[in-house]
Amino acid sequence: MTSKPLSVPSSFRRDLLASFVVFLVAIPLSLGIAVAAGAPVEAGLIAAAVGGIVAGTLGGSPLQVSGPAAGLTVIVAELVQTYGWRATCTITLLGGLLQIVLGACRVARAALAVSPAVVHGMLAGAGVVIVLAQAHVVLGGGPQESALANLRELPGQLAHPHPAPALLGGLTVLVLLAWSRLPRDGRLRLVPGPLPAVVLATLAAWSLGSDARRVDLPDTLLGGWSAPVAPHGSLPGVVGAVVSVALVAAVESLLCGVAIDRARPAGVPRADLDRDLVGQGAGNAVSGLLGGLPIAGVIVRSTANLEAGARSRWSAVLHGVWVLVLALACGPLIEQVPVAALAALLIVLGVRLTDLGQVRDLRHHREAPAYYATLAGVVLLGLGEGVLLGIGIMAVLALRRLTRLSVRAERLVPAPDDGPAPLRAHVVVEGTLTFLGVPRLTRVLQDVPPGAHVDLDLDVDFMDHAAFDAVHRWRLAHERQGGRVDIDEVHEAWYERAVTGDMSAPRKPPSSSRWWAPWANRRRRPQAELDAPEVSPATVLLNGVREYHGRTARLVRPIMAELAMAQKPEHLFITCVDSRIVPNIITASGPGDLFINRNVGALVPRHGSRTPDDSVAATVEYATNVLDIRTITVCGHSNCGAMAALLAGGTEVEHLTGLSRWLKHGNHSLARFLAEEPSGTDEPPLTRLCKINVMQQLDNLLTYPWLRARVEAGEIELVGLYLDLQSAKVEMFDRARGAFVPVPDEPVPDAAPHSWTIG
Repeated sequence: MTSKPLSVPSSFRRDLLASFVVFLVAIPLSLGIAVAAGAPVEAGLIAAAVGGIVAGTLGGSPLQVSGPAAGLTVIVAELVQTYGWRATCTITLLGGLLQIVLGACRVARAALAVSPAVVHGMLAGAGVVIVLAQAHVVLGGGPQESALANLRELPGQLAHPHPAPALLGGLTVLVLLAWSRLPRDGRLRLVPGPLPAVVLATLAAWSLGSDARRVDLPDTLLGGWSAPVAPHGSLPGVVGAVVSVALVAAVESLLCGVAIDRARPAGVPRADLDRDLVGQGAGNAVSGLLGGLPIAGVIVRSTANLEAGARSRWSAVLHGVWVLVLALACGPLIEQVPVAALAALLIVLGVRLTDLGQVRDLRHHREAPAYYATLAGVVLLGLGEGVLLGIGIMAVLALRRLTRLSVRAERLVPAPDDGPAPLRAHVVVEGTLTFLGVPRLTRVLQDVPPGAHVDLDLDVDFMDHAAFDAVHRWRLAHERQGGRVDIDEVHEAWYERAVTGDMSAPRKPPSSSRWWAPWANRRRRPQAELDAPEVSPATVLLNGVREYHGRTARLVRPIMAELAMAQKPEHLFITCVDSRIVPNIITASGPGDLFINRNVGALVPRHGSRTPDDSVAATVEYATNVLDIRTITVCGHSNCGAMAALLAGGTEVEHLTGLSRWLKHGNHSLARFLAEEPSGTDEPPLTRLCKINVMQQLDNLLTYPWLRARVEAGEIELVGLYLDLQSAKVEMFDRARGAFVPVPDEPVPDAAPHSWTIG
């Protein structure tokens, strides 16, 4: 169920306030990035205004804010040195047109195929290059032609710094660090840190009469404008520059858009990545035409926009308007800003780009080498070369994974002494099973003694024909020698589909991963087993336990070890004893997540009822007062036998005295069913009663005074669910509508409207 959208006045008020916050972030960053790229300072302001107005209006990500990006600084600096500024504007314009073409061809998702390891490595490398270059500016010198030259000259610059710019740069860094440590909920944090840092540095430069270099703006924002010129150089070089600007800006924007889209508030539409790519391209085309820097979606501004409460694209558009107004009206004020303060601001931003916290996640997936290779390549060789190096490393890692294979015999134990049973062997194959892994596999399989009962687990993501042929021939030979082979496929039924010859059949998890299937459906039994006498239910149960010990126990053992000392469930789940209801399946929960009470009909006896029964009340008391559970769910289901008995007046179970006594607790549900008129749907009477019963049991919970008080105080939340057995779909009770509605496909935000609250 989607949340109710904000009203237009409320939404616009939020967007107006957020636009000022983003505007305050954008001004110092835009000026600093322009200085770092070797471009005219006004180019940063033009790009910020165009990014807000053009990309904000046409883009497909409502809360993303575009403008000059630090990740593009290295590219722009190289282009300015190679082709000159006006030609760089032409490259930006052409890059924007290329982005429009790519967006129109709907290939935005393809840009996300670039590994995050390469993207984060590229940004980290750009951050290192920015830090090395701007350190010279803070110390009163000028950046060199390359990162290595900056690193080589840095010791000499540190030995002879200029006091004034160094002092202003240090003050800027101190203010930024101090601002970041202020309480997040404090009023001062409403003002972004870069603004007070630059303002204080400017005041310090003015009060001290410092001769430190200041920002130099033209008389008007477009006062020095001239038509873009064609770049002079080889055609492949120019084409490569255009493609680099287009793709790097596109990838950075799309990753930013995806990140912001995941955190968007309820009521904000999802991002349209293809439209966003068209909007970014239009912004770059206009920015290049007007003499601005390349633009991209900027995570710093977009995050500030999100945290400031923006709800639509108006925030980004208005922030561009404020930048334009400031640039036109406050030029003399901007010219008082010392360049050293902007350089110090970029140093802090560059350090943040080299966030090593990203490496932790990449290390888990063994992609850190690509990150470090890209970082080093960007610093030592250049941005384009570094990205290509990172992509090459990722390709090598991918090829290595395609050939990764683990084959092991986990156990080979003799049969118990009380019977002449054969040996048992357990062989596990993990990875990608291709012809390259056949020699390793056959070596292990040949060591299995003839006549052994073998459990062969194929935990493989792919199996080619050579591998299948090797496994199948070994299986036939082993079974001819009196052995037995049970093959369990964990991911996809590669072997089973090859044996049956139905390669067009849908790839579905085989028997070993269908642990939730009924015993009778687990696997296809051989004819000899079908002809054998039926085993007792107790034997079937024990066989299930053995299967659990062999396949599942080792997987859940670490979790169970953590839970062994104490349980910490998240929810109390009250549902029916019906064997078809499995709470852990319909809630995708695991051991220790649910505290479950099951009874006939999922009934909750009312407080002070004539037929006393404290079993459910005891469960609720223990759950809320001892386990500190904050959510109680009542889950009903279709075709409930208890509700059918109520509809029949209890005549079918009169001879069952205990059950008849218990079903009296459902009389309130039956009375509510008889009193309420059908809603006009074609629901059968039994289905309607099953749903009404859930609503009534939630009301019954509120008859307990102590529980009602905690619900009214917001300490406990009540939730109603209904499982339709035939479709296997779960619906939730929406109190505002007074009806059950489908569970939304997207995550439900906190304080969702389906929660059962008082008043």
